[in-house]
Order: sequence, then C-alpha cells, then structure tokens
Amino acid sequence: MILGNKPVSESKWIMNLAAFAKIFTIAALAVLGIYVAVTKGVANDFSPKNLLPEMNLSSWSNLSVIIFNFLGFEVVATMADDMDKPKKQIPQAIIYGGILIAFFYLISAFGMSVAVPTSKLSASSGLLDSFILLIGHMNWFVVIIGIMFLYILASEMISWALGVNYVADYAAKDHVLPEIFGKEDKNEMPVGTGYLNGIVASVLVVASPFIPNQDIFWAFFSLNVVALLISYTMMFPAFLKLRKTDPDRERPFKVPGGPVMIQLMTWVPEVLLIFTIILTAVPLNGSAAEISSKMPILIGTIITLVIGEIVVRYAEHKNKMKVASTTQKERLS
Repeated sequence: MILGNKPVSESKWIMNLAAFAKIFTIAALAVLGIYVAVTKGVANDFSPKNLLPEMNLSSWSNLSVIIFNFLGFEVVATMADDMDKPKKQIPQAIIYGGILIAFFYLISAFGMSVAVPTSKLSASSGLLDSFILLIGHMNWFVVIIGIMFLYILASEMISWALGVNYVADYAAKDHVLPEIFGKEDKNEMPVGTGYLNGIVASVLVVASPFIPNQDIFWAFFSLNVVALLISYTMMFPAFLKLRKTDPDRERPFKVPGGPVMIQLMTWVPEVLLIFTIILTAVPLNGSAAEISSKMPILIGTIITLVIGEIVVRYAEHKNKMKVASTTQKERLS
C-alpha cells in the first residue's frame, strides 16, 4: 500500500526487478521442460488433436484468462505524447508486445505440460508443482522460484494499483466518486484511493482463511477478471461514439479504418467480452461443480456492481447538495 502510493520514478525499480524475475522463471521452466522432455519424456500427449481446443463450454470459459493476459495494451496509447512517431510506434509496440506475450506464455505452458498431467494440474500450486516434478524433488531452487513468484505478484499489485488509483482520483475530481478517493499527497499521488485499496485488500487477506474454498486465491482472481472485463465493455462503444461525434479532432494516434472496419473493431471485441463474462460468472448447467465454482463469482460480481452504484449515486447526490448550497449562499449574499 505504501509503495503503491509512491511516484513511478521511485518505484520503477520494483517493476524492473519483477520483469527480470518473470523472464527468469519462464526461461527456467522452459529449459527444464525441454531437458526433461528429451531425457525422460512428457506427462501429456502433444498430438495435434490434443493441442487444439475443444468446442465445449469448459474450453470456451478459458477465454477470460486469454483476454485478461492482453488487457492493458491500450495503456501504450497514453504514452503517445512522449513518442517521436506515435502513428508508427504504437502499432509496432502492440504487435511486438503481443508476439512476446504469446511466446512467453507458450514456452512456460510447455514446461508445465511436460511435468504435470493436465487432469492433475492445480490452479493454485501448478507452477511450483511443475518445478518440483521437473527437478525431481523440493530443493533450494524451488524455494527461490516460490519467493520470486510471490515478489512478482506483489509488484503486479503495485503497477496495477497505480493505474487504478489515478482513474479513481480523476473520477472523484469529476464528482463521480466520493471526495476521499481524490485525496492527494504533496507529490500529487492519489493516496486516498491507495489507502482504501489497502484496507479492502487487508480485510480480504484476513477473511480468506475462514472461507471454505481451497482455491480462494483464484476465486478472488476470477472476480477481479470479471470486474475488469465489465469495465472494458464500456470502452469500445465509447470509442465508436467518439469516432462519430468528434471525428476531426487532432490526436497523436488515431485508429485507422473506414466505417465498416470501425464497426468491426467495436463489436467483435464487445461481443467476445460479453460472451466471456457470461461463461466465467454464470452457471450454465445445474452440476455441483459448475454451481460451486461460478456462483460465488456471480454473487461477488452483483455485490460489487451494487456497491459501486451506491457509492457513485452518493457522490453525485452529495455534489448536487454542495452545488445547491453554494448557489443559495451566492444568492443571499
């Protein structure tokens, strides 16, 4: 929480070190996977049939994880003012970034698939289980990987919090959220939102051991994914509206394409997002596994939306009362 309230210039070393930890972990998993595959064989069948996804609801539900891995690409557009040729550099950054992300995920997935049968892969401990099986036993290297993994998770929270905190801070200044979200320190960092995030996260950490769910981490993660995907469902229609209502504004970078292409770029991802949210959060059959895994996510999503709407309406009402009070004082004076 404290680190998340620091300027990027003071905390960027944390993200840089985490980037090294990520690459090291992925590279180690890939190298060990290749070595074990060559010398001892693999735990899964890598035939073309098994590499292709099955067209069932279980496979389609993995769309949420795939899409989540690519969320944040739009942030590069905010750096357009700092680029020499944003119209050329932004598409390059998106393409190169997409290729690298896909490559790193594929080689790390290969390493895990060599070690652990898919049917026995744990959502909570699959990474460490893979290293233990690839090496043959628990040792100091696995412990280091575990520490690095925890460090990576912590650094991700800091980097994500920076973006979220600024958005909430702006919303508070626009009177869409309560004033506490807009509190800033002397460095103009949004500490109000940062401390609120820290309080909520601390409550969840304390409460999680008492929740009867062995995959509680991934339950919270899934709720986070759904909430994030919902926020993106508003971005694409907003893009389409701005393209129609304000098409001639000079921008550092403008998505190319005619009317048909713009419609496709709006509604293809929009439909995918809505479809993914439904598959992730809504039980699609009456099986016990489906209900037990998705019902908490659905309930959590509904509660999150309701609380969010209440907070927004409270902020708007308070701002109206404040404006009315100010207007009345001006009239009396």
